[in-house]
Amino acid sequence: MTGYSREEFGQAWLDADRNGCDTRNDILRRDVTDPVVEPGTSGCVVLRGVLHDPYLGRTVAFARGSGDQVDIDHVVALGNAWATGAARFDIHVRAALANDPLNLLAVDLHSNRAKGDGDAATWLPSYKPFRCAYVARQVAVKHKYGLWVTPPERAAMVRVLDRCPGERLPADPTHAPTSVDQHITDPTAAATPRPLAGGTTYYANCDAVRAAGAAPILAGQPGYSRRLDRDGDGVGCE
Repeated sequence: MTGYSREEFGQAWLDADRNGCDTRNDILRRDVTDPVVEPGTSGCVVLRGVLHDPYLGRTVAFARGSGDQVDIDHVVALGNAWATGAARFDIHVRAALANDPLNLLAVDLHSNRAKGDGDAATWLPSYKPFRCAYVARQVAVKHKYGLWVTPPERAAMVRVLDRCPGERLPADPTHAPTSVDQHITDPTAAATPRPLAGGTTYYANCDAVRAAGAAPILAGQPGYSRRLDRDGDGVGCE
């Protein structure tokens, strides 16, 4: 997870397919039953509807606003994707992964928050009949983007799919490309340490140190400064 942040996958959410609507609302319109859209938004902004939540196996009311109980889950969590290959991707590929409908489901926010960046070894939907389809979708996404699986993740996937040998990978109906064409600034590139006169190295902050894989940074190492070492113990960005 070194260097990971949500910003490494572009803004949330892009209009990745350039249909005039951001990805969150695209997925809400796809997954919510009888969506009511806001007038004047060209049918884009979903105001309310009913979600048949696949993670809980029951319906959840959706109403846009501060009490919204619905999140859009990345089936392959972005933190997991980062740790299994996406850290090496171009920002445009990472943004495509973050906005790919194949990797997105509208779900109860509590399930999404409980999952966090977990993989199949650490989190599965509470509604057991959906677990086979869930893991199959993770496999489909990882295959599409060339992400690997860790040994515990693989063991968990095998354990789930052994119970449903007829489960097929889900279709990819939108065939979303694996790279977006929007202009996006890569925060990792922006965090690359820049040389100063005399060949010394400068880090703007500890995020830049971590993004460069240099944390913790010790006194005497290139780029160390007391500004990065708040307690003055000679170890910065602990």
